[in-house]
Amino acid sequence: MVVDVDICGLKIGDEHPVRLMGAINLSRESFYKPSVADSDSILNVAHRMVDEGATILDVGARSTWPLAEPITKEQELQRLLPALEILQDNVDALISVDTMFSDIAEKSLKLGVDVINDVSGFTADEKMIDIVADHGCPAVVMASNKVTGDPIGMDAIMGSLDAIINKALSRGIGDEQLILDPAIGKWVAEKEPIYDLETIDRFERLNVFERPLLAAISRKSVIGEVLGKPAKDRLFGSLAATAVVVSKGAHIIRTHDVAETLDVVKVAGAIRSRRPVVRDGDFEVSMLDITHPSDAVMAMRKVDATETGCHVMKNKTVNRVLRIRNITTTEALIIKQEMLARGGDAALARDAVSHETEKTDVIITGTLLQMERFITKLEGQARSLPLISKMIRGTLDLQMDVEYRYSGGY
Repeated sequence: MVVDVDICGLKIGDEHPVRLMGAINLSRESFYKPSVADSDSILNVAHRMVDEGATILDVGARSTWPLAEPITKEQELQRLLPALEILQDNVDALISVDTMFSDIAEKSLKLGVDVINDVSGFTADEKMIDIVADHGCPAVVMASNKVTGDPIGMDAIMGSLDAIINKALSRGIGDEQLILDPAIGKWVAEKEPIYDLETIDRFERLNVFERPLLAAISRKSVIGEVLGKPAKDRLFGSLAATAVVVSKGAHIIRTHDVAETLDVVKVAGAIRSRRPVVRDGDFEVSMLDITHPSDAVMAMRKVDATETGCHVMKNKTVNRVLRIRNITTTEALIIKQEMLARGGDAALARDAVSHETEKTDVIITGTLLQMERFITKLEGQARSLPLISKMIRGTLDLQMDVEYRYSGGY
């Protein structure tokens, strides 16, 4: 299914321009001081961001930076409500409020706010779900379990967002109200930069949810870790990461730097290919880009497949192609025979088939299930095939190894 939703009159989805959410901080505790506004400057800041291309303004009065000094809810309200009154009916953009608390959200919505951005993913305040459901407003929910932003690794993020969606729908939130945020940033002390790099690189996995996706990357700690630079010098790094997530499916980019980000999302959005879908009357056929078995389970649950069926099918949905170098012709022919026997296939040099060469490379292709059965079979074979079997398994394991994949780039 192609993502296509209407958020308070703003079209968001796969076939619409990537939208920019300008971040306006009212919190003096913010990690990026140039982003801080007050009641005297907020209208000018808002107008500038809208002129530069923002269609959503995200106003927050409490810094969610883990090292920020905490403030009370009363302080948050004292900063937020006057600012919202200034913005009301004075800017041509949707207004989002960044808060984790239901009473602050409700007061904001009564002032005409359009969107609630809850970085706790409805975990900090149990009543937040009811407020969002009662008002029927869009809500950005960030991957969180017990503590804001605590999922570590893409698998954990996917599981967290899936749980948040299911909980929200069961409590009366509409199917098109939720916007998903995968929690890029060092929200908890034990989260290393490699996990944010994985999230950015594997952002396309979020497409399985078939919902609007928001990326909040602007000047985050992962950019600083890679570049070795403070927040004020992370603009170009932020833009590089932004281009990646847009190319992989992000629909909304939250940024401190609207003008600079606009050009990036326009180009990256133009490069991003459209998802193949064909419709005829009530029928629709669309392409699913499944790269991980657990994502296949989520997709199959959407069509009400049984849990048994989901787990039987999951390793049949992901294909791998591997190249094995410099093996004997005999080993290559055995490999082809065993792959064919398990429903996969193998390609090798023509001369190898006729034994006119002693050594050859082989390309094998098959689903994860076929690969597992093939590996098990090779373990009991002669020659170097048990070693090759071990190497194939090791290569497949490295594909899922976050530390291996992302620790060498900086």
